Amino acid sequence: MSLNASLSCGKIILRGEIQDERARGNVTFHFGPAGFRQDNVGTQACDEGGVVLICEDVWLAQLSDGISSFDDYLRWSRRCRSVIGPLVIQILRAGASVVLDFAGNTQAERKWVRSLFEEAEVNHVLHYLDVPEEECLARLKIRNETKPEGLYFATTSEEEFSAIARWFQPPVPEEGFHVSPG
Repeated sequence: MSLNASLSCGKIILRGEIQDERARGNVTFHFGPAGFRQDNVGTQACDEGGVVLICEDVWLAQLSDGISSFDDYLRWSRRCRSVIGPLVIQILRAGASVVLDFAGNTQAERKWVRSLFEEAEVNHVLHYLDVPEEECLARLKIRNETKPEGLYFATTSEEEFSAIARWFQPPVPEEGFHVSPG
């Protein structure tokens, strides 16, 4: 089966050939504190071919009717995940790999990712990006000012950052993830 498509973050990026229709992909999951992400997170992996990058921010920006609070974010994130989860499993079972750029700040959020790769019976790598708070705040400021198309869904203030950061839980060995530093 030949696959040739190339679009930006959050849209399907597939290149190359899947040789064996019974082949299984794997899940690469990027996460860190709020504001950790840079616009190119995950895109290098997609350059290798046979990889689909799914970015939560893109889905939220395109599908929400506006996010003006953390509660709005949580509501829309749950909706997106309810649609994206089964899609990820189908992509993995088709033999392509998936790079997920989603919030994984708590064990409960990471449990969702675990449910996907376990259901699809594939391997995974969790890239934990331990970015200093000052750098995250600087990136958020730039994002708030530039409002990058397709990735921007709401302004995040320093106060909101601090409130979100209180919930942040680094991965622990008991979660059983294959953790790789960013």
